[in-house]
Amino acid sequence: MTAARDGARGIVVGIDPNRDWHLPLAWAADEGFRRRLPLRLVLAVPPQHDTQHVDDTPRQAALRGAGTERLEQARDWVGERHPELAVATDLRGGFPAPVIAAMAGQARMVVLGSRHLGRVAEVLSAGSLVLPVTAQASCPVVVVGDAEHITQRPLYIVVGIDGSSASAAALEFAFDEADLRGAQVRAVSVWQPPVFLLHDEEAALQAQRALLAETTAGLSEKYPDVLLTHEVLVGHPVEELARAAEHALAVVVGRRGRGGYTGMRLGSTVHGLLHRAYCPVITVPTG
Repeated sequence: MTAARDGARGIVVGIDPNRDWHLPLAWAADEGFRRRLPLRLVLAVPPQHDTQHVDDTPRQAALRGAGTERLEQARDWVGERHPELAVATDLRGGFPAPVIAAMAGQARMVVLGSRHLGRVAEVLSAGSLVLPVTAQASCPVVVVGDAEHITQRPLYIVVGIDGSSASAAALEFAFDEADLRGAQVRAVSVWQPPVFLLHDEEAALQAQRALLAETTAGLSEKYPDVLLTHEVLVGHPVEELARAAEHALAVVVGRRGRGGYTGMRLGSTVHGLLHRAYCPVITVPTG
């Protein structure tokens, strides 16, 4: 096995004991194989609800036992897919979202599954991971709600560009990922016309094209094997990026800073793509 491409930090995978984990785990295992990074499979068992009135110890023991069994199944499944990949399991006590978000500081990336819940349902769901972990994690977070489209030729990754330092970080991640996979990068900027257009539309579109060129300058030299295309779309950013990524391996977007536990401070584009995109969504923090 060659040396790790991204240093010693590995990939943290959140395992949900209540739903199928095969899709996000397959993505994480394949990524670990490509990057020569170890996997850490994490399952958190929430604390007892009311220790003053009910002895919940037998239930906690049962949950921990079931969690251990689930982790062992997941580890064995990865071993069959990539026998040479290093895999560790980690059963922890605590609410899943803060447990996994805290582990992100020592990870190259975090991989989660998604049920494509609506925004309100996702926030109110007791086991919600996607929004709070994406809002708080200090590393890239990959949300795998649907399979990557590997039958599409040529293979491509979509990255949203808005001129921010976060989108610049997302662009470099997209290039690195495309380089690993032999894929193209489709850099997309979306111009949303205002209700009252005060300036010439063509001038606004030209400014967006200049922004794309400026943001992507230099990366083609760093990644000479990755073909880059630019595209300025007109419409709502979430809808246009989701449409552009309909047949993509993934859509990559930047996220600014870290929000509160509920994740409601996530940017509207990131928040929307987590529920609208039908391919893996990768969010990359600034820096």
